[in-house]
Amino acid sequence: MDNDLWKGSTNEGDPLSPVAVTMLTRLFRLHGLFVASHPWEVIVGTIAVTICLMSMNAIASSDQICDWNYQCPKVQEKILSSDVIILTITRCLAIVYIYVQFKNLRQLGSKYMLGIAGLFTVFSSFVFSTVVIHFLGKELTGLNEALPFFLLLIDLSKACTLAKFALSSNSQEEVRENIAQGMAILGPTFTLDAVVECLVIGVGTMSGVRQLELMCCFGCISVLANYFVFMTFYPACVSLVLELSRESREGRPIWQLSHFARVLEEEADNKPNPVTQRVKMIMSLVLALVHAHTRLLAESPSNNSSGSAVDLHGPILDAGAAMTSVDLEQVITLSLALLLAVKYVFFEQAETESSLSIKSPITGPHAALTNRRAGEECCRRELTPPKVAQRVNTNPTSASLCTTEEKDDVIGEQSCLAAQRDKEKERLEERETHLLKHEPPQLIQPRPLQECLRILRDPERGARFLSDAEVIGLVENRSILGYRLEAVLETPERGVAIRREMLSSKLPQPSALETLPYRDYDYSKVMGSNCENVIGYVPVPVGVAGPLLLDGKEFYIPMATTEGCLVASTNRGCRAITLSGGASACVLADGMTRGPVVQLPSACRAAEVKSWLESSEGFNVVKQAFDHTSRFARLDRLQISLAGRNLYIRFQSQTGDAMGMNMLSKGTEQGLCRLREQFPDLRVLAVSGNYCTDKKPAAVNWIHGRGKSTVCEATIPAKVVREVLKTSTAALVELNISKNLVGSAMAGSIGGFNAQAANIVAAIYIACGQDPGQTVGSSNCITLMEAVGSDGEDLCISCTMPSIELGTVGGGTSLPPQQACLQMLGVQGASADCPGENARTLAQVVCATVMAGELSLMAALAAGHLVKSHMTLNRSKVSLPEMSESSPREPS
Repeated sequence: MDNDLWKGSTNEGDPLSPVAVTMLTRLFRLHGLFVASHPWEVIVGTIAVTICLMSMNAIASSDQICDWNYQCPKVQEKILSSDVIILTITRCLAIVYIYVQFKNLRQLGSKYMLGIAGLFTVFSSFVFSTVVIHFLGKELTGLNEALPFFLLLIDLSKACTLAKFALSSNSQEEVRENIAQGMAILGPTFTLDAVVECLVIGVGTMSGVRQLELMCCFGCISVLANYFVFMTFYPACVSLVLELSRESREGRPIWQLSHFARVLEEEADNKPNPVTQRVKMIMSLVLALVHAHTRLLAESPSNNSSGSAVDLHGPILDAGAAMTSVDLEQVITLSLALLLAVKYVFFEQAETESSLSIKSPITGPHAALTNRRAGEECCRRELTPPKVAQRVNTNPTSASLCTTEEKDDVIGEQSCLAAQRDKEKERLEERETHLLKHEPPQLIQPRPLQECLRILRDPERGARFLSDAEVIGLVENRSILGYRLEAVLETPERGVAIRREMLSSKLPQPSALETLPYRDYDYSKVMGSNCENVIGYVPVPVGVAGPLLLDGKEFYIPMATTEGCLVASTNRGCRAITLSGGASACVLADGMTRGPVVQLPSACRAAEVKSWLESSEGFNVVKQAFDHTSRFARLDRLQISLAGRNLYIRFQSQTGDAMGMNMLSKGTEQGLCRLREQFPDLRVLAVSGNYCTDKKPAAVNWIHGRGKSTVCEATIPAKVVREVLKTSTAALVELNISKNLVGSAMAGSIGGFNAQAANIVAAIYIACGQDPGQTVGSSNCITLMEAVGSDGEDLCISCTMPSIELGTVGGGTSLPPQQACLQMLGVQGASADCPGENARTLAQVVCATVMAGELSLMAALAAGHLVKSHMTLNRSKVSLPEMSESSPREPS
């Protein structure tokens, strides 16, 4: 991209050589990357320079006649009516020019961002210009007349283009990269234009006419200030504003606009004319020589001030007439400014919102896949841009609506365009009617592929002007990548709908997806973090168990499951624990693990590395590299095992409120890099060597723990055992030994000394946005029961779970439904007071809920109620009528 600006412009006679162009482009790109990556430093530095200039001016202003601390003598200059008229016209032109620029900005696709960018550029350039003029000791008595000249010099196209570069990004890192590339594209041209403008306007400073000299001086400084703002302050502020406007979840920004997705490559194709560039450079050189020659000849002070003298006693207009002219001029300019402002804010808002705001395709009452095109075509019909009329002209029927005489007349031309728009509207309505009647899609002929590509790459139209069939054609042609449909189209939901339509025809049953919902879901939170190639979502019923009294606090536990009787059984266990005075839980250890595998040339060399890692020196060296990668990750332990010349290193670290696999992987990678520096012959085979161990049954997790190692206990009185659990303490203790301990040992189970821990863990994990695959290791649990109390009738139950892998930030916890379940438990997000506290509390809740489920299920087994309860609560009623009709009735 760095060389795209001047690509094809390095032939003989071009202004710069390829090497110089490449160096210049890279310089501007590095500058843009620095400014976008350090917005706070650039903004604070720019403001500090401004304040310093103001302070230095205040200190040095004692010898000046006119400054903002000193009142200038009241000079009565000659005021002519022609001057007032010219000044009024100039101001009105400046106001209209700024209005047109802002209107053009608003038509580019962003409702407010680009307009704010333009207004910010004008304001900041004006502030810097006035500060610099004060610092140079120039009097501002003529600033009122020079202000329209300044407004006419403002060109917001470059600021608008740079803002479009930033808005086309999908993440903050891409914002910085796009700003840097935009600066590489725009910087050289903008620099040359600024130099040419300064030299051309600077000719007026040698005219000898005081007012013209003042205005030209102010114009030159304004151009330089505008250049300074564009190169430093403006891109830094754009980067900072977009960073602050991101969503709380890392990744998908709320400001990304899909119709800017191709703005970089399109802007890069708009290469500057090499002849124009060369003319500008030659003109700049000539003007520089003229300025130098004039300044060298101006040795006498009188030469510089001859034309600047003001006749204090010359003839002037009558005071009343002058005041009337000035008042009239102010009334005209203020009225025009207010009129255009009101028109821009109020009267154009509805039109802009209807044509430029990003909308979802309009959906009808039917859920069929083909109905989506109707709403999408309706959206296209609302927009009715001028280019639609041009396309209709190619239709002979539409073209016949206009005659040559009508096109020669302005009114006739407007009537012609109106007729074309009406014809296009009728055609689109007819297409929509066909779609609503479920007629075959082949009735609507897609436009040619090249025309669809032009529409897609047009920032003013984009994908929302394409039908679903045309988008599918672009996907099949690889012009749109299938996995990027959500990012390219105007709404992610439409991308999901088109992917479903493409997939349906390839399935054994084309109507298979009709009952899989996909509407009314915020896919922007899923993209780039949770799922790819999305075709919908599966609603899972969420039940609640509780209250569960744990450590003096009541919890209501959300459980997402399709297994009947699970929530009811857990709820009974929670009731038994709460009636018994509650449970208590404790986190024994907190540390996520990652176990890479490395290889050495020999087993002896591997043993040498193992000894070095187990030493305090080796551990501290690796720990320093590991800890540098995160605010939370701190290496606690290295566990090393050797197999031949392979070395398995188990990194263990706390990870705050995150589950922490990505955090551990990043730290482990840096630790291995440091280890490879110490032992150059070491070869990393994989960052994960199954020694972690993640999502697989493993004794290392059962023995050494992984994630949160938690224990929970409660004492259930004999009365609660009899009345709530419907069994006895002796029966529960005997069954626990025979089933959970001896039975699991006979099966050779690892960590499976429990009745149904995985049931509870999976239900809570799905509801709270955890990784369901980690149910494998997280459900490691041993349940112990014993008789206690003076008469041995009370029940003491405990559950020990050494490897609960979970978190309250990252992954699925960023989705709104899962966040709601975490909020039910009071553990959503990161803990502000103590990092990691929310995740540890969630682990305690999981362990206590597992204990409640164990208590209820074991009681049902001991009392012989399991089959009966499942026949009542875990049997589908859908097919019962059919079965009753086809089967003979048994005698009662």
